[in-house]
Amino acid sequence: QVQMVESGGGWVQTGGSLRLSCAASGSVERFNVMAWYRQSPGKQREFVASISSVSITNYAKSVKGRFTISRDRAKNTMYLQMNRLKPEDTAAYYCYLKQSGPDDYWGQGTQVTVSS
Repeated sequence: QVQMVESGGGWVQTGGSLRLSCAASGSVERFNVMAWYRQSPGKQREFVASISSVSITNYAKSVKGRFTISRDRAKNTMYLQMNRLKPEDTAAYYCYLKQSGPDDYWGQGTQVTVSS
């Protein structure tokens, strides 16, 4: 089993910045992919960014150039630096981990609110 805990959400004005963290604990394997997803009320959960265990990254078009995903493998922690935030970035942000085996692991979510 793997436990995922997010932190760092909050309220910010348009154009501001926030940094999210996600700490994984438990049976975390050496090779895995970690990612951020987000979900707004009434919308489906959507992909934001991902990073592999060798730091290959991918971003949704809507956040590319504004958000940066990174990870500290020694700490099993992933980060999302969010700059130039927009009201449409308002959502609950969830961290995700996929490794060998059928299970997907999700955090409980952290709320990000961007005011106009």
